[in-house]
Amino acid sequence: MIVIEVAEPGDAGEILTVQRAAYVGEAQLYGDPFIPPLVESASQVRKAVETATVLVARDGTRIVGAVRGRTSGTTCLVGRLVVAPDRQGEGVGGSLLSALHEEAATALAFDLFTGHLSEGNLRLYRRHGYRETRREPMSEHLTLVHMRREL
Repeated sequence: MIVIEVAEPGDAGEILTVQRAAYVGEAQLYGDPFIPPLVESASQVRKAVETATVLVARDGTRIVGAVRGRTSGTTCLVGRLVVAPDRQGEGVGGSLLSALHEEAATALAFDLFTGHLSEGNLRLYRRHGYRETRREPMSEHLTLVHMRREL
């Protein structure tokens, strides 16, 4: 049974492990092994846990997913939604996203971005009420799709 809870600083290493495993496919998709989630350090993840809203999905003692949210004004900026590769497609990502929406209940909007080739991510976000707001070309191989969910 999956339990969603607020991350503790001691979870940073395991969150980073899940994050790296989850983003390997993205790195391969875009041909870039140096995307920020793959080069982030454990101390940077720990700092995020200490300064932002970071939720983890646990299956027993194992962290199988995580998501970050940082409120700026009335908007929650969503980032680093990750699910362990062996647990993808089971609803963990959707549960984390819904829990973040509840945790940041004072937010009037939620903003995020993902790559244009990340069809699974785009489908997930659309199912949760996100709509595309703009596209931002980053390189020849990557365009960021910015999305927003308004309440």
